[in-house]
This record gives sequence, C-alpha cells and structure tokens, in this order.
Amino acid sequence: MYIYKLGSIKDKKAALKALGVESGGVGIMAKKMELMYFFIKDIKTPAANILKQDALSIGADLAVPGGVILCEKPLYDCMLIGTRKHMEILSKKELVQPFGLKAVANALKKFLAVKSSPIQIMGVINANDDSFFEGSRFQKEDAVSQIKQMIAKGADIIDIGAVSSRPGAASVSGSVELGRIRPICDAIASVKLYEKATFSIDSYTPSVVEYALKSGFTLINDITGASDEAIIELAVKYDAKLCIMHMKGTPTTMQKNPAYEDVMVEVSEFFEERIAKCEALGMERKNIILDVGIGFGKTLEHNITLIKNMGHFKVFGCEVLVGASRKSMINKIIPTPVEERLAGTLAIHLKAVENGASIVRCHDVMEHVQALAVYEAMQ
Repeated sequence: MYIYKLGSIKDKKAALKALGVESGGVGIMAKKMELMYFFIKDIKTPAANILKQDALSIGADLAVPGGVILCEKPLYDCMLIGTRKHMEILSKKELVQPFGLKAVANALKKFLAVKSSPIQIMGVINANDDSFFEGSRFQKEDAVSQIKQMIAKGADIIDIGAVSSRPGAASVSGSVELGRIRPICDAIASVKLYEKATFSIDSYTPSVVEYALKSGFTLINDITGASDEAIIELAVKYDAKLCIMHMKGTPTTMQKNPAYEDVMVEVSEFFEERIAKCEALGMERKNIILDVGIGFGKTLEHNITLIKNMGHFKVFGCEVLVGASRKSMINKIIPTPVEERLAGTLAIHLKAVENGASIVRCHDVMEHVQALAVYEAMQ
C-alpha cells in the first residue's frame, strides 16, 4: 500500500466517477470535498455565538476574535469555515435563528447557487495614440488586420476604444472620440466581422456607443459603471450586453491616494446598486457583466484583495471580467517596463480565472489562449 497527497480537484464528481464510486454517492461526497470560507463583517455578537455553536455541531467552524464569548463588543468580524455540505445545512438551520442570522442563511443560499461560465478571451484594440501600452494602438487598416489576427488566434471578444483611461488621462470630446472610432466601425460592418466574434465598444459616450451598436457591436464596456442612464437605455434598445466596471473617481483623479474601509464591501455594494438600476430600466441580469476595475482607483493591496476574492462577485448571477493586462500593479510587485509584463499578466489572469473570472481582457491573445488551455487541462 502507498498513500500520496492529491492536489486541487476542480471537477470533483468526475474524479469520483473515475474512481468507480456508485452514482448515489458521487453527489454526496463531492459536496464534502469542497471547502468554503466566508468572511462575515459586523455580525451581532449573540449571532456569532449561536452560529459558532451551530457550525461546531455539524463539523464546521466559525473563527471569531477573542472577546466574542464574553460579548465585549456589539459587533464582530468572523470567518465561517466548512464544506459545501456544511454550508447547505447552515443555510437551512440559520433561517429560524434570531439576531440577523436569517440574512446569513439567505446569503449562503445565494453563494451555493452560483453557476460557472465558459472562459472567454477579450482582445484589446485602441484607436487612440496615448494608451499606456503602445502595442495596443491601431488605426483603421492596421486595426482591421489586427482584429482578424486576434480572431484567428482565438479571441472570443474584441474590445475597441478610442479614449485612454490610464491614470491621469485627460478627457476627450465625444466628436473626437467618434472621429477616431468611426472608420474602424465602418470597416467591421462592411465585411461583417461581427459574425466571427463578439465586438465590444469601450466607451461611455452615448453617441459613440450607439454608432458602434449600429455597426454590429453587441457589448458595451463602460468604465463609469453605468453611471449614465442613456448607456443602459442603449443596451436595452439594441439588446446588447453591458459590462459595469467599478472605478473610484475618474481616470484623472483615481490613483490619488485611493482609500476604502473595506474594498470588497464597497465594490460589492456598488454592483448591487448598479445592477438594480439596470434592471429598473429593463435590462436582464444575464446581459450584465461585472468588472472590479483593477487599477481604477485601487492600491496594489486593493487589487490583490479583489483578485484573491473574485469568486465572491459571481453571487450576483453575472459573468465576471478581469482586466489586468500589463498594468502597473505588476511593476509594483517587481519593477518591470510595460513591454515586459506579459508573464506577470498571465500569472494574475490565471489566478483570477481560478477564483471565478470567466472573461479575460488582454493585449496578448495567443499567449492567453495557450496559457488557459494548459490551465484547463490541468484542472
């Protein structure tokens, strides 16, 4: 006999079936193989004590600070630890408990119902000459050629913008933006490139967005997070998807000492509010994509926190996009010029996908196709 330790198993049911486990036991045991962690912020002290005992009674646990048992403070932050099976039990058990534990139960139910989405690669094309990465800048003829190459290399989505959103970038008039993007939109429409991939317009200017939608684009990538109702209305009118990004401030001001009490809570509450706004104007949730906005009003620590916990945002029932391609957070971890940040980009994006992202926005399509194919093979 010999025993060896197994690594992570993504498809737990497949692993159990391969072992020959009877069909009835596969579902039961798969739930016991998935360990889950939930951070609970500002839970009432009596609730924490009840949840602790309920968790222990079924083999799970609640990590609490010292002082909880003596009720030294009215509120505490805690961490709930257990398998998927444990969380299913607690999501029912806490429904009858007081002190706000019904809300905990309902939240657990939402997390347990999260579905996975197929991974898609979004290639980046910039029709302006001041984007932070020179390798993404293309004008009409070169842009069309690059788009065709990206599609041939495996891009599912092509994201085209004409205004830089790098930190400190100045604003551009709508007429200038439209003048930059129109030739590319016309070229795409003339040869029906939109039949070969999904096209995304990276803009929050209504006139630019509508021109792109009329040209066959079916996705709006809005870095202002649907702040303008006109953008939402256009998405509804043309039955387009809308990517809502979180940004603190504007590109001009966003990196001037960004601060959060809790970045996860603030970004999550932002998405809740914007999703509700979109639905009130007629959008279906299935057409909403969420982007936490890596580098948009965040420090390195904020970015890392969001990437490590990206799976949380799937609870909204929307696809989650990650876009850290060649960004400065890599330089802050290990000093590297923009042109040499591909390796760091791949490391971040693979971790984000592992943690729940399903759309990867990048400059280097071929390298991402290869890296993700290898990643998926190893799952």
